[in-house]
Amino acid sequence: AWAVRKNNPELLESLNAFLRQHRKGTLLGNIFFKRYFQDTKWVGNPLAQKERERLHKLLEIFARYSDEHGFDWTAIAAQGYQESRLDQNVRSAAGAIGIMQLLPSTAADPNVGIPDITTIENNIKAGVKYMAFLRDRYFSDPAIPPEDQVYFAFAAYNAGPARVRQLRDKASAMGLDPNRWFNNVERAAMVVIGRETVRYVANIYKYYIAYRLVSDQIMERDKERAEARGDEE
Repeated sequence: AWAVRKNNPELLESLNAFLRQHRKGTLLGNIFFKRYFQDTKWVGNPLAQKERERLHKLLEIFARYSDEHGFDWTAIAAQGYQESRLDQNVRSAAGAIGIMQLLPSTAADPNVGIPDITTIENNIKAGVKYMAFLRDRYFSDPAIPPEDQVYFAFAAYNAGPARVRQLRDKASAMGLDPNRWFNNVERAAMVVIGRETVRYVANIYKYYIAYRLVSDQIMERDKERAEARGDEE
């Protein structure tokens, strides 16, 4: 599950069990869906049919590079949805490109090392590598819980690592926990830089929950299709 590395199997199983039990279609799963994705003007619906089809086409790429760098693929896919609605054709006014909305200069930096991010695979690969760089370079302190290392990396992807460091210092000055994002450093962010980065991380979290609710169904459908192709051969 979200930001859970291989050395934390208990948390992984706990989250997976919860999401299996409360997927969309169950009472609680439907409550989550309505609360987070319906009647909410500023958050998209990643479970709409068109969006699910787009995710399905990209799943293997997200899974491969996320696993390579110790991320849950649904978390990185959620970030891609927040950045571009998983659309490689998106270009920002600042020059960011594709699904992961990276600047070419960021992708070409030696810490990422992917100069061409115009293809879908390279774009996702570069986004995951940059996330891993942010997490490992700036937020790998053991005092920061693994899940918060990823939250901080998301915040840094949006606002820059120097700004997130300032926000953590501000959180300490406010008597908050500088090693926790939600309800701690995000509160400092609201004071210092406003809603943008707070909303960015919150949206990714909501999309992540949505993808987790349907990921088992997506995987099962892939398995059935693969088996059907095997039978035809």
